[in-house]
Amino acid sequence: MVIDDLNERSQHLLRSLIETYIQQGQPAGSRHLASDPRLDVSSATVRNVMADLDDLGLGVSPHTSAGRIPTAKGLRIFVDSLLQARSFRTSVV
Repeated sequence: MVIDDLNERSQHLLRSLIETYIQQGQPAGSRHLASDPRLDVSSATVRNVMADLDDLGLGVSPHTSAGRIPTAKGLRIFVDSLLQARSFRTSVV
């Protein structure tokens, strides 16, 4: 799976989850992710999309009351998408 296989909303949520996890080092809750200005969705929508990402093995909730963290697979897809974007930019120049 590559990040392009996800719809735009799922891509933004995965990126937001990973960025939040990297910055804060703790699970990200749906309310926090819904506050991302790039997304215009409710926290309920975030929970639904995150459940879909969990089903794909890209995120996980460490325990019931926690937010989500990216899995190794989710991080790998994110890093691979960065590398593809970078190699594209360097090949164009």
